[in-house]
Amino acid sequence: MITVTNLAIQFGKKTLYKDVNLKFTSGNIYGIIGANGAGKSTLLRAISGELEPNKGSVEMLPGERMSVLEQDHFKYDEFSVMNTVLMGHQPLWQNMKEREALYAKEEMTEEDGVRAADLEMAFAEMNGWGAESEAAQLLQNLGIKEEQHYAQMSDISNNEKVRVMLAKALFGHPDNLLLDEPTNDLDLDTVQWLEEYLSNLEQCVLVVSHDRHFLDAVSTQTVDIDFGKVTLFSGNYSFWYESSQLALRQAQNQKMKADEKRKQLEEFIRRFSANVAKSKQTTSRKKMLEKLNVEEITPSTRKYPGIIFSMEREPGTQILEVEGLKALDADGTVLFDNVSFTIEKGQKTVFLSHNPKAMTALFEIINGNREADAGTYKWGVTITTAYLPLDNTEFFKSEMNLVDWLSQYGTGNEVMMKSFLGRMLFKDEDIQKKVCVLSGGEKMRCMIARMQLKNANCLILDTPTNHLDLESIQAFNNNLISFKGNILFASHDHEFINTVADRIIELTPKGTIDKLTTYDDYIYDESIKEKKVELYS
Repeated sequence: MITVTNLAIQFGKKTLYKDVNLKFTSGNIYGIIGANGAGKSTLLRAISGELEPNKGSVEMLPGERMSVLEQDHFKYDEFSVMNTVLMGHQPLWQNMKEREALYAKEEMTEEDGVRAADLEMAFAEMNGWGAESEAAQLLQNLGIKEEQHYAQMSDISNNEKVRVMLAKALFGHPDNLLLDEPTNDLDLDTVQWLEEYLSNLEQCVLVVSHDRHFLDAVSTQTVDIDFGKVTLFSGNYSFWYESSQLALRQAQNQKMKADEKRKQLEEFIRRFSANVAKSKQTTSRKKMLEKLNVEEITPSTRKYPGIIFSMEREPGTQILEVEGLKALDADGTVLFDNVSFTIEKGQKTVFLSHNPKAMTALFEIINGNREADAGTYKWGVTITTAYLPLDNTEFFKSEMNLVDWLSQYGTGNEVMMKSFLGRMLFKDEDIQKKVCVLSGGEKMRCMIARMQLKNANCLILDTPTNHLDLESIQAFNNNLISFKGNILFASHDHEFINTVADRIIELTPKGTIDKLTTYDDYIYDESIKEKKVELYS
């Protein structure tokens, strides 16, 4: 359990929040949400002790242990993967080091012998004998192969380091667990495993994430940072979002009477509770909605960007034909082979693979930016495309301001360009920035504005939610659902895929799996699981 009392955090003249009084209890998972800059990660840093608050205190129960997902992926480069994970349980790790030093002595004193006996007892109580086995299982579940378990951290990739650091945070069943963006760089299968793992924990977990499905799947409570305050609500992200939108609509309807509002809110809670009870999600096993009440439902001050894709031209019946495509990685690894498909009018197709480079290679090929190693593709004559690449670095190597930068991609005047930037929540003072100094999220919003100028009838999106906050992801998601043209995309956002895609094509080194289905049905289909084993082996 974690108790936060009268917490206040201020940077210079800017107060993030003050008078924060919260109690985080065992058996609950708290999803922390808030706009960019609201202070989500800062709150975790204050609770972990990494950041000294301006006022207030954070306390745990005596004897409890806290574990934190660290963000410095190079901190443990001098250690092995296994030892890095074991260090996640510091009392056990210190015990192991002290035992090792004692047993390395040529002669042990009587005092050493007594100390060794104490250490052995404590070692057994902390499950020391099963520690490496537990760590190995965590690593394997997170996609770190057995042959890498005793490799040096400096010898593995950054993507693999992320997974090792997550294993380190989870190791040893800490009483309190703090996770900042734990799904970053994880594939969809690993995210699904993490959802199941966390929802079965009986400890106290605090998590910051931009993955809505993940928050919904694990959270029993939502901590909203808004109005300069930190407020605790029962329920997950979807409940918070839908209820806050309902409250906002009610606030805008001046004619609605109080009793009518209350009746509408109570009906919303009833329907939401019924949907959760039927859900396949892991939260259906938690009693997360027991304390829901109308008073918790309030409007939010969040601003959502205006992402609106429109088509200048209606597409014909021929969209895209792909025949026998093959792509190799720089080291000769087969990314995909024997890929053939025909995209039909109006289809919204997500491309999956165990290797994320496969989707990027496919999109680069069909956009004419890369040669295929075999095969052909052909676009219909009526098709116009707008492409959102995974790596947008080359677009922002410029000293231009935002208006001049965007003007390169459209024929409108300055007022029109400012309008498109305004839709993407860039204020007047922002548009004079040089594009080379923009943050990752700002660059992505510029790229989306660029796409909107094209009025294309086919959108190609390579991991479009990267660097976006929850508000931008929600707005993007909503517009793609209603878009009438074709969409070809890749994503690691479960909710994004499940609500947008009506067709799934998985790229493998031995061909494709091609299904007209939802993502939820796809991942639970036993025949597809068997096919994957065959194609990836």
